[in-house]
Amino acid sequence: MEKRGGRNQTPIVELILLGFGNGPELQPLLFLLFLMIYIVAVAANLLIVVLVVADVRLHTPMYYFVANLSTVEICYVSTTLPRLIGSLATGDRTISLQNCFVQFDFYIIFANAESGLLTAMCIDRYLAICHPLRYPALMNGRVCCHMVASAWIFGISYAIMLQIFFLQLTYCGPKEIDLLFCDFGSVNRPFCGAFTKTMHQLTFPFSIILNVGVFLLTLTSYICIIVNILRISSSTGRQKAFSTCSSHLIVVSVFYGTVQKQEALREIFEVEDED
Repeated sequence: MEKRGGRNQTPIVELILLGFGNGPELQPLLFLLFLMIYIVAVAANLLIVVLVVADVRLHTPMYYFVANLSTVEICYVSTTLPRLIGSLATGDRTISLQNCFVQFDFYIIFANAESGLLTAMCIDRYLAICHPLRYPALMNGRVCCHMVASAWIFGISYAIMLQIFFLQLTYCGPKEIDLLFCDFGSVNRPFCGAFTKTMHQLTFPFSIILNVGVFLLTLTSYICIIVNILRISSSTGRQKAFSTCSSHLIVVSVFYGTVQKQEALREIFEVEDED
C-alpha cells in the first residue's frame, strides 16, 4: 500500500483516459473524424518526404529540414491518435500505467525533436538571409545531418532521463484522467515519493534554461532576419526573402504559443506541501 497525504492508497496499475467523456452517440462520429485526421496527417507528411527525396531540386538544407520535420509529425500523431481511435472504436478507455509511461516517453521524444528541428530551421534561415555568401559553406550536408541527429539524440536522451526519474517515484494521481492521451504534465501532482523534491530541483531549472535559451535564440535570429530584410532596397527582394521564412515563422509562433513545457514539468515534479 502506498500512502499519500496520510491516507492509504492502493497502487494504481491501470488508468482510464476519459477523453470526450460519456457520449456513446458521438463515438462513431468522433471515430470517423479522428480517423480522417490521422490518415490526412500521415498521408500529407509522407507525401512531403517522398517529394523531397525524389526531386533533386529539393535537395537543399531547407527542404531537408522540412522532410525531417514531416517525419517527426508522422511519428507524433502515430503516438497519440491510433490509441484514441481504437478507444473510440471499442469503447475501452483503459490503458495500463506502463503503456501510459511508454506513450508519454515517445510524446516527449517527438516534442523535443520537433523543437530541435524548428531551431535548426531557424538557424538555416538566419544564415541564408543574413550571411548569403557564406551560406553554402556553413550549411553543407554534413552540418545538416549533425543538426538533425542532435535534435533526435536530445529528444531520446531527455526522455530516458525522465524515465530514470519516474522509476524512483510512485504514481499517486487519479485513476481517471480527463485527457485524450497520456500527458502527465496535465495531471495535477501525479507523482509522489521521497525522490520527488530532488527531481524537481534537478529537472525544472534544466527545463527552464533550455526552453528559454531556445526561445531567445529563435527570437534573436528572427530579429536579425527582419532587420536584414528591411535593409533590402527593392520591394521584390524583400518579399522574396520574407517568403522563404514566413511559413517557418508561423509554425514557430504556433509551437511556442501552445507548448508550455516549463509548466508541464513543474506540474509533474511539483512537491506537495508537507503537513
